[in-house]
Amino acid sequence: MPLPPTELHPSERVVVLVSCALSFLGSSLLVCTHALWPELRTRPRQLLLYLSLADLLSALSYFYGVLQDFERTSWDCVLQGAMSTFSNTSSFFWTMAIALYLYITIVRGSPTGTGLLCCFHVVSWGVPLGITVAAVALKKIGYDASNVSVGWCWVNLDAEDRVLWMLLTGKVWEILAYVILPVLYILIKKHINRAHAALSEYRPILSRAPAFQPRTSIADKKLILIPVIFIILRVWSTVRFILTLCNSPAVQNSVLVVLHGIGNTFQGGANCIMFVLCTRVVRTRLFSSICCCHYDELDWPSPRSNSYWQRPEPHKDKDVPGPERTDPLLSST
Repeated sequence: MPLPPTELHPSERVVVLVSCALSFLGSSLLVCTHALWPELRTRPRQLLLYLSLADLLSALSYFYGVLQDFERTSWDCVLQGAMSTFSNTSSFFWTMAIALYLYITIVRGSPTGTGLLCCFHVVSWGVPLGITVAAVALKKIGYDASNVSVGWCWVNLDAEDRVLWMLLTGKVWEILAYVILPVLYILIKKHINRAHAALSEYRPILSRAPAFQPRTSIADKKLILIPVIFIILRVWSTVRFILTLCNSPAVQNSVLVVLHGIGNTFQGGANCIMFVLCTRVVRTRLFSSICCCHYDELDWPSPRSNSYWQRPEPHKDKDVPGPERTDPLLSST
């Protein structure tokens, strides 16, 4: 016997709507900082821009879905479900694209160009678009009784192969991200630790070396936080999906519903906290603009200087990286 629809209480709706609004504001802030300040336009932050665009669209679509709290399949239910499916899946791909880019440039030391970026665009926009178009064309998007959502529409409960489409339109990519992201970031962190160990041999003759330590600590923490925050936010969605497959009434637990709603909608807000509010250079520039204060250009890196996540410079000795191989990742934190 199928589970009855999950009732979304007003307090739960308010919490999730606030989460959507904060995510929208956070994603918008990331987009604005990229547009207003050319100094930020390094390749990793360019990838972050595309992730923010996906999160922005996701927050808008979820906001409408939670506000409407659909009770049946309708044209706007299908439209909202299609938008959230596309943007949410695209967000997964861009999140993994950033991790892959950092792995290629930092660990492998391989040069990257427009070809890799084009591949990211084709996969991160094209695959979600193809899946979404197929799901809409085959009438797989619709009302889902909020057992695998929080008021919004996703995969139609009446579809016989609904589990397959739940996997294709989000869950399989979500579960892959749980595995791929930690693996890539662990490899990156191990590489950085080896670089620090090699660099420590030269610190007595490098006057700049002591200044690296605080930035190193902050950057390492950010690398750890990226997959951790992603998993903490998204795991509740996966838990409710599994409970739905098991036909467990625990799927309607109000705490799980709220955690699911926040987790699905707050990715843009979390990215804003990490890469705007917790990034010294961006934070200083932003607060200076808000307060209409004169900004000291000496504190702002020039276009030629290393900034956070900038591509590491190649070094002749791969086994003993010099300061220029570690500084690009660690500065501007």
